[in-house]
Amino acid sequence: MTSAWHRSLAELESVIAEAAAALSDTKPDLILFNCTGTSMEEGLEGEARIRAVVGKASGCPALTTSEAINEALRVLGLRTLVLISPYAKATNLHEIAYLKEAGFNVVHDFALGLAGGQSYIAVSPARWKEIVLANLCADADGYFLSCTNTTMIEAIDELEEGLGKPVVTSNQAALWACLKRLKISQPIAGLGRLFNLRP
Repeated sequence: MTSAWHRSLAELESVIAEAAAALSDTKPDLILFNCTGTSMEEGLEGEARIRAVVGKASGCPALTTSEAINEALRVLGLRTLVLISPYAKATNLHEIAYLKEAGFNVVHDFALGLAGGQSYIAVSPARWKEIVLANLCADADGYFLSCTNTTMIEAIDELEEGLGKPVVTSNQAALWACLKRLKISQPIAGLGRLFNLRP
């Protein structure tokens, strides 16, 4: 999904459909398309296309990471955000455009500028914490840490304690939205304010 493997949504549709059809053999209650950058890249319309492709190919309910993030930000009452990512700046700009279309305002962003997936996952939770704390913004309601191929989820509790504001990460939001749809509401420690909300 990154660097040399990056493709437009139009190029990915047949691949997404094939993967969703294969997964349908297990008769899942839900299929998640778990990539933030791709699910945000072409705005709300692109996100809806991904859900439609997965649903049509599998016959199963579908969810995207971007849809989950959108829901998580809304339930936490966040409107103005700091966006932090491992991406190139151009990918941040796509995500800022998506978030704006969805009704959110990014007041500050930071892109680490890494080359691709292997380098994304190599960044430690402690380093993500340092990066967020170096990009504080008093005008923000909360912090959005973007990308599913990262260790960001492991830094949520410490960050929220230090910031005094909600932190949403891609994997945290995706897990929360999946569990909500599956009507599983047991509390999970370590995943921040989002998981402390009453169902």
